[in-house]
Amino acid sequence: MSKVKYYFDHETLSYRPIKLTNKNRVSNFLLFILSSFFLAFFSLFILLNSEWINTPAEIAQKRLIQNYELQFDILNKKLTQIETVVDNIEERDNNLYRVYFEASPIPEAQRRAGFGGVNRYKNLQGYDNSELIINTAKRLDILSKQTVVQSKSLDEIERLALNKAALLEAIPSIQPIKNEDLTRMASGYGYRIDPFTKTRKKHNGMDFTAKRGTPVYATGNGIIKRADNRSSGFGNHIRIDHGFGYFSLYAHLSKYNVRRGQKVKRGDVIGYVGNTGRSVGPHLHYEILKDNKKINPLNFYYGNLSPKEFEALLTMSKQQNQSMD
Repeated sequence: MSKVKYYFDHETLSYRPIKLTNKNRVSNFLLFILSSFFLAFFSLFILLNSEWINTPAEIAQKRLIQNYELQFDILNKKLTQIETVVDNIEERDNNLYRVYFEASPIPEAQRRAGFGGVNRYKNLQGYDNSELIINTAKRLDILSKQTVVQSKSLDEIERLALNKAALLEAIPSIQPIKNEDLTRMASGYGYRIDPFTKTRKKHNGMDFTAKRGTPVYATGNGIIKRADNRSSGFGNHIRIDHGFGYFSLYAHLSKYNVRRGQKVKRGDVIGYVGNTGRSVGPHLHYEILKDNKKINPLNFYYGNLSPKEFEALLTMSKQQNQSMD
């Protein structure tokens, strides 16, 4: 039995039962259904526009966006690697090739200049990942321009090189030990840990570890200026005067087969890897000097290394490890 509802009658000051007609019942029922429908529609609208519930299309879209973000991340890592190699090529171009041929270095601003005027990236703005996309597009544009500038520079160097045959033969431009004979490239040019004092110290050359007796090659045409063991720390060592202000040094040899005043050509065997002097293991310590200033030998290995081999050598040379001498 349904409960009887009452209302207070102010005229009689008494409670009277509420009498519901069929019409009232139908009206109340329809009102309840309509209210429930609007409440359900409103709740569904709120849920669909919240982060709690995603439609299949939104889920697929989020996965697609995450995949794009991953691909952009991989692309940016590859760009970083390419930029490192291009930066090294530019350094060699300004400090090596253009110096060789007495050409003015290309200013840094010219190599990395942006693109003024109209906003080239306006159509990429207004998205959730706009900053990532625009940054990647800018890096690609700058890298493309660097490549064009470098290509034109090398064309100029090629023209200048036609009259510099003697200089090119003299420049120490190959690795002093063949790749197949190397155990590893132990230490590069720059500040490294001294193996004896365990402090950071300027390492003025590159250390190549190889078996004792491994052949060491002259890296350019020149004249032997020293072949002895009378220099502190170097042990048996050789110094070659290549002319044009260039010298190369080969230290810690087990023995040498050249003498002072002897003319040598690039690729001649001048000695053998050893462990003499201030050394902690069999290796070759190799230096290059230009106008009595010690410079990074890494910039000179364009004569016998492929781009892939050079990139691997570049990576190893930057490791902040302990030198061998």
